[in-house]
This record gives sequence, C-alpha cells and structure tokens, in this order.
Amino acid sequence: MFETDGYVIFRDVIDQDLIKEVNDHVEWLQARHPEVRPEQLGHIYLRDDPFWVRLVSDDRLVDIAEKFIGPDIALFASHYISKPPYSGQPVLWHQDAAFWPLDPMEVVTLWLAVDHSTPENGCVRVIPGSHRSAVAGMRDNTDVESVLGKEIAVEVDEAQAVDMVLAPGDVEVHHPNIVHGSTANTSPHRRCGLTIRYIPTSTRITDPESPYPSAFHLRGEPGVNSYQPRPEYVEGRHFPFTGA
Repeated sequence: MFETDGYVIFRDVIDQDLIKEVNDHVEWLQARHPEVRPEQLGHIYLRDDPFWVRLVSDDRLVDIAEKFIGPDIALFASHYISKPPYSGQPVLWHQDAAFWPLDPMEVVTLWLAVDHSTPENGCVRVIPGSHRSAVAGMRDNTDVESVLGKEIAVEVDEAQAVDMVLAPGDVEVHHPNIVHGSTANTSPHRRCGLTIRYIPTSTRITDPESPYPSAFHLRGEPGVNSYQPRPEYVEGRHFPFTGA
C-alpha cells in the first residue's frame, strides 16, 4: 500500500488517556502563545517542552516509523495543525519534500489524529501514487488565507483525491513526495492533528541552525546530526503530564 499509494493508515495507535493529555497540551500551548494561529504551533516550541518530546518518543509511534526508515531514528520536526471551528485555514496542495532541509530526502511523516478528522472539518486529502513523481516547484498563493501561503505549481486532479478519515489516536503515514492538502474547516468541530517527521540518522539536516530546534535522537545510532538535549520537566513552567 505505502509503496503503491504513498500512504497508509494505522488505527488505534495511541490510547485515549494520552489523547486527552494531547488535547490539554494543545490548549496549554494556545494559552501560552495567543499571538500564534492554532494551525502554526510548530517545531520551534518543541525543544523546551518535555511532554511534546515524550509524545514523539512514544514507542508506539517510533515503532511505526521504524517500519519505514529503519532502526536508527531521529526527530526532524513536529507541528500541531489545529483548525478551529468555522475559521480553520486550508492547507493548499503541496509536497513536503519541497520545503525541507534534508539530504537525502529520506523521511517519513506520521500524522496523529487528536480529533475526529473528516471531510467536513478539513481532513487531510492525498493524491494516491503521486509520490512516484518528482518534486514539483511551489508558488505563492495570497488569494486565500492558508497555513503554508504556498501551493504546488502544477495542476492537481482533485477527482483523484482520497480523504483521510481518522479517529482520535489513529495515525496516517505518508511519503515526503506525495501531493496532499486539506480544505478549510467550516464545521462547528475543531480538527487537530500532530505531524511528526522522523528521519533515519543517516539523513543530514542541512539547515544552518545546528542543532535544529526540533532535532532529537530517539533510537539506535546517533548518525550525522547534532541534537537538542532532552528538556528537564520543571513544575510550573512546563505542561504537567502523567509521569512528568
């Protein structure tokens, strides 16, 4: 499925007790960063967030990543894309590989559903098999308010799109070259997901900032990158969680 279509879904990966904590974490982040749109709670906040590091380090998620990239694993980046009811922004058609400072482009994205994700509230949509094409250029699009502000610079046949309908705790996995996006959330229900980008430790993060804000060594050999130290939990400063 992943080889032919460029994506695959794993159901019931994360238990509902942890998903409730993830929900609380999103609300905590939004309260701490009221100036940031909830679709933009990105990797720069991760390095000083013990819960976030705990979440992306969860063996159930890293075990899935290992199926695709092998046993030596690091985190490259992670973002919450939380689309508020009625006003959640779309993500225009794009390929992740067009954006990322990685060499080679060996990386896998796990998309953890925090909420029910449906066509009504702006679920992820993918073009199956499009990962087998080269990475196309991007162009700015200022006609619509969107999460990325850019879109792929080729025509996309939306009739081919498949909706990623997910329940809280489900994980959708996709290839960096797959063409994907999502519509605006005009429903009364929030649509929150956590993107987690895992790399084999042989993939170099080429961004000039080193260690990259969200580079964490998770499993196996450390490989070619430098990494952030794991943040120590400080009561009153960090999000409180089970086992903190």
